[in-house]
Amino acid sequence: MTKQTSISGAILIALGVIVTIVSDSGSATSLIPAFVGIILLALGLAASAKPAMGHHLMHMMAVIALLALLGSLGSLIGRGSTGWALLSQLVTIVVTGFLLMNAIQAFRNRAQESS
Repeated sequence: MTKQTSISGAILIALGVIVTIVSDSGSATSLIPAFVGIILLALGLAASAKPAMGHHLMHMMAVIALLALLGSLGSLIGRGSTGWALLSQLVTIVVTGFLLMNAIQAFRNRAQESS
């Protein structure tokens, strides 16, 4: 999960930066995926560096991914975004949804192994 978290974080960082540049956005909101990505990348790298803390850090990752997923869905539904904002929200939903789905599956597998 640490590698997937780091890769997902890097994707979200790239997404935020690219969308901000391409759309010529003057708003910090276009960088929200990058901010989430920085947190995910940091958690993934920390979990790789400190395997004993990995379980706790991956739970934090799941919470961050869930919040980003819900925030992007809420914004998409509430605002009816178009253009680059729509693309950014959809990619964020897919990346965080995939990450969250894999985290839940990993948590379940770990729980079954320990019982």
